[in-house]
Amino acid sequence: MKGAYHIAICVLCCAIWWATGCRAPGKPGPEPEVVRPEQVLEFATLYKQNCAACHGENGRRGLDVSLANPVYLALAGKDVLVSATAKGVPGELMPAFAKSHGGTLTDQQIEILAEGMQTRWGHPRLLTGLNPPPYAATGPGDAVAGDAAFASYCARCHGGNAKQAGQATVAGPVTDPSFLALISDQGLRTAILSGRPEDGMPDWRGFGPRPLTDREVTDLVAWLAAQRKAAPGQPYPEHP
Repeated sequence: MKGAYHIAICVLCCAIWWATGCRAPGKPGPEPEVVRPEQVLEFATLYKQNCAACHGENGRRGLDVSLANPVYLALAGKDVLVSATAKGVPGELMPAFAKSHGGTLTDQQIEILAEGMQTRWGHPRLLTGLNPPPYAATGPGDAVAGDAAFASYCARCHGGNAKQAGQATVAGPVTDPSFLALISDQGLRTAILSGRPEDGMPDWRGFGPRPLTDREVTDLVAWLAAQRKAAPGQPYPEHP
């Protein structure tokens, strides 16, 4: 009986040993699988690692344009999202993320990001039949006409003009030299077109009794751009 008992114990131990991976006590197990950066193909992970710091945790309330704004996504389109992510945006703080432009992301990862934004936050038919102004300007603007447009559409929130910008009662002064130094003309156009709904700023349709025209948006950008200073934030005169 003792022999049979010992045999049964041995068989049981072998079964446990096999079931737990055939490792002797104290022996290191298999190394965990290492996921290389280029193997990350999940939108949520890619967005958190590369976009959330500037554009907000859920595409809103970030330092830069709200990517979860369906109006912005409809106006910009997937091609703009891919290009901006891959190559960066000249004149702004948006860097290039594509490996081909010195970044860390593959073309596939950038496609996943752009497609994910459109799928999760966009509405493909949102602007159907509305004939919105184009995302990018098609010609130069008139700063004088833009001054008048600013007074009509923007002054009630952002102050009367460049000299009165500090009197803004609802939103921040958009003629602040530091602000204008950090945003490109396209960034200004994007803000006017798509608005910031989370902050109460309307898109191009909500500035007045009728939507803004392409000409008015272009003129507004021209006037704002004319308020830039050569050395924003420099409190002292330059000496030769």
